[in-house]
Amino acid sequence: MGTLTAPQPMAGDVATQRLLPREAPLPMAAGDLGKSRIPDRLPAAAVPALAWRRGVILVSTAALTGAGGYEMYRVLQVGGVTILEAMVLALFLVLLAWVAFSFASALAGFFVLLAHRPDGDGPATELPAVASRTAMLLPTYNEDPHRLTARLRAMIESLEATSHQKLFDWYVLSDSTDPDIWVAEEKALLALRQAVGTRLYYRHRADNTARKAGNISDWITRFGGIYDFMIVLDADSLMSGRTIVRLVHAIESNPSAGLVQTLPMVVNARSLFSRVQQFAGRLYGPMIAAGVAWWHGSEGNYWGHNAIIRVKAFAESAALPQLRGRKPFGGHILSHDFVEAALMRRAGWGIYMLPTLGGSYEEVPPSLLDFAARDRRWCQGNLQHLAVVPARGLHWVSRLHFMVGIGAYLTAPLWLLFLLLGMLISLQARFVRPEYFPKGFSLFPTWPAQDPVLAIWVFVATMGLLLLPKLLSLILLCVRGSARRQFGGALRALAGLFAEIIVSALMAPVMMIFQSIAVVEILAGRDAGWQTQRRDDGTVERRELYRKYGVPTLCGVAMAASAYAVSLPLLLWMSPVIVGLLFAVPIGALTSQPISGNLFVTPEEREPPPILRRANELSASADAGIKPALVELREDPALLTFHLAQLPPPRAARPDKVDPNLAVGRARVDASDTFEEAAEHLSSREVFSILNDGSALSTVLKKR
Repeated sequence: MGTLTAPQPMAGDVATQRLLPREAPLPMAAGDLGKSRIPDRLPAAAVPALAWRRGVILVSTAALTGAGGYEMYRVLQVGGVTILEAMVLALFLVLLAWVAFSFASALAGFFVLLAHRPDGDGPATELPAVASRTAMLLPTYNEDPHRLTARLRAMIESLEATSHQKLFDWYVLSDSTDPDIWVAEEKALLALRQAVGTRLYYRHRADNTARKAGNISDWITRFGGIYDFMIVLDADSLMSGRTIVRLVHAIESNPSAGLVQTLPMVVNARSLFSRVQQFAGRLYGPMIAAGVAWWHGSEGNYWGHNAIIRVKAFAESAALPQLRGRKPFGGHILSHDFVEAALMRRAGWGIYMLPTLGGSYEEVPPSLLDFAARDRRWCQGNLQHLAVVPARGLHWVSRLHFMVGIGAYLTAPLWLLFLLLGMLISLQARFVRPEYFPKGFSLFPTWPAQDPVLAIWVFVATMGLLLLPKLLSLILLCVRGSARRQFGGALRALAGLFAEIIVSALMAPVMMIFQSIAVVEILAGRDAGWQTQRRDDGTVERRELYRKYGVPTLCGVAMAASAYAVSLPLLLWMSPVIVGLLFAVPIGALTSQPISGNLFVTPEEREPPPILRRANELSASADAGIKPALVELREDPALLTFHLAQLPPPRAARPDKVDPNLAVGRARVDASDTFEEAAEHLSSREVFSILNDGSALSTVLKKR
């Protein structure tokens, strides 16, 4: 397929053309969780090495969990283990296993990076030759079109600098439902198409069935037949041209590879919350990613963006089924990426990760509330995977990925339950009269107590497993002179590390409550929906602060009162959790505010890579205004012509396919004397339906 060329639109004025090539359909197999696993396409020589690596991780996890569980048993067994204490011990084993597993993987990453010597990839480094056709897919849903096209143009220009641009086509795949943003997208894309003069296409779906997964599937079934690979981006993605070419070369060089994932670094953070996330991801992320890549091998995972995928393999094996039952567990799969990777691996394709490639970037939500809103959707998507875990033919590591994702959210209510049970034990010891001499003969009394000194050591050891990977990341930074300078020196990085630990510790109890509430809501049948993600500053209104952080604050009050009722030492012992909850409102307000300075500086801030610098320049110079859709089309005849050209051919009217929003919108337009009157009374959904109908749109725009 590498010798084919994508058909181009007819020559002439772009504004009069439908900005899509001729269709090249590629059928997608029906999604099926009941298929058997087919033989691997992978080289057999890699299996023993991966088995040894996975054995190291699993044995280390078991050893740490066993040792910690035994010490916790020694803490509780003084005087016999009660029912409550047995429940605490069981929860501790589960939670410690989770912490130990993450620690073992991070420790592996430390040694991998310690032995790794960074490859030079400067502008003078020669790029490998590639020959395959690749589609760059940028799905978008109600995103800021000006920032979207700024990043897109920066990537196109960066790829052009590699002299490989003729092998790549760019597609903006819009699922936007906001009519004003939809028309602004078209205006921005039309201007960009005229400016760059490259293979840039635009497709808007009137019905965003199955969300992003459906968006990609729709493109494959219409245009995927002539492409070898596709690189899937997010609306906030940014990838350098050199990274794009190296990704293509990596998957070309490995015929058994179905997907190759990069490690995106966070950029453009402005609020305290996002800058902490950016710093933590940049400092700890490479070590964690290197560890999982070391033992995942060909059974890696997919994060839904900034990855290259073999189109034919995806079409044949990665179609998603609809889950049985009602939402939130039934219906379309929200966290589609994990499932797509597992299905491709079941079909014999390797799923790989390149943690040290570089040149791959993304952004994060600007506030804790925005992060929690996105996390709520991810929580539902991961809990949906409970229905996927038993699917036939999956590789056991793929099942482990699902369990890790599910555990990432179930651990929040488990930690909360662990804390509550611990308080109940203390309350029991404080207010329930002990039975020193139980029935039967006994020379000595039974003291209902725990070993406080050993308890402190168990706590310190657990915290060590959580914090030691962060210190190992700092050690890696210190042994590499170039990386140390990029972070502003070892002392500045150390200060940032301690500040990140403090801020994260204050936010962690709030996220524990948010995630616990999310799990309860999902188990109760409440759907998360799909909200547009904010990508600007994280400023939150005072009313929203009080409303959203009210529950964590009340939880903090209840915990503080209960702990103080037992003893002051218990209150002090639980103060790290209680303080974060009691001050949830000021912490939420403070972390959402923009900050500057060098405390959380990252290499991309100190020396922005060319593509990031170019994208930010284009974004800053763009016209950030968005007019009402109907007003914009009325004032710009060329844009109106372009919009009409992008609409699909009208379908024959059928009684079972009547759009009520369109019918009501037409009635409102007919009842209006002027354009302004019609525009004032049309709802957003009615405007959206009118924009999808050429005749209705012409009617409203002709109003005087």
